Amino acid sequence: MANDGTGRQQPKYQRIANELKDAIRSGAYGPGDRLPGENDLMTQYEVARMTARQALGVLQSEGLTEARKGAGVFVRDFQPLRRRGIQRLARENWGEGRSVWSADLGGRDLVVDRVEVSDEEAPERVARVLDLEDGARVCVRSRRFVLDGKPVLVATSYLPAELVAGSAITQPDTGPGGIYARLGELGHKPVHFREEIRSRMPSQEETSQLALALGTPVFLICRTAFADGGHPVEVNEMVLDSASYVLEYAFDA
Repeated sequence: MANDGTGRQQPKYQRIANELKDAIRSGAYGPGDRLPGENDLMTQYEVARMTARQALGVLQSEGLTEARKGAGVFVRDFQPLRRRGIQRLARENWGEGRSVWSADLGGRDLVVDRVEVSDEEAPERVARVLDLEDGARVCVRSRRFVLDGKPVLVATSYLPAELVAGSAITQPDTGPGGIYARLGELGHKPVHFREEIRSRMPSQEETSQLALALGTPVFLICRTAFADGGHPVEVNEMVLDSASYVLEYAFDA
């Protein structure tokens, strides 16, 4: 094993992975280029197949590469969605009929390929945030968003069923400006938002929904929208592919 510069011995697979990462950073391998396969690495570094496989696995777990079945391992063409956490929720966006997602895209097309709307009993965690009584019903809106053919986000909104009954919010297509514009028409326009963000490894279901590469964590964002008087009107739980997003927060001091 080689020394990692701290006096500790570095495993062979890590040394190979580091050299491949250096080659990617230097431009020797660009986006879309195929990296040496297991057999190539075994010959070049005189290592066992498992060592070569572990080295390639490091790059994939760090989001630098993607494996294509039957073709090999390729450098990812990383064009992240820049989620502008403050600008995207400005009333000038949804109040003028634009989706809150439009602030993230930079001219790219984000497609909603799955929409499910249902009326359910509020989960305890949601009822607590929305200040609902036990057994209260909520309108549940679940959507999956796809960018460039790759699922990047699953979002589930919960709104008090009594508040939105009979409105377009209970339909798959809520119309221009989305949920927040419709809440405004109902007299409950959001005036304040709170977002909580954390990261963890995905569940099996989330891995499937987002077609995540092995070792890719997810961002969890829970947003609560408040109307006048601090009254909560929506809880939105989002699961984001962390390899597809940069979270940006720009604000004045």
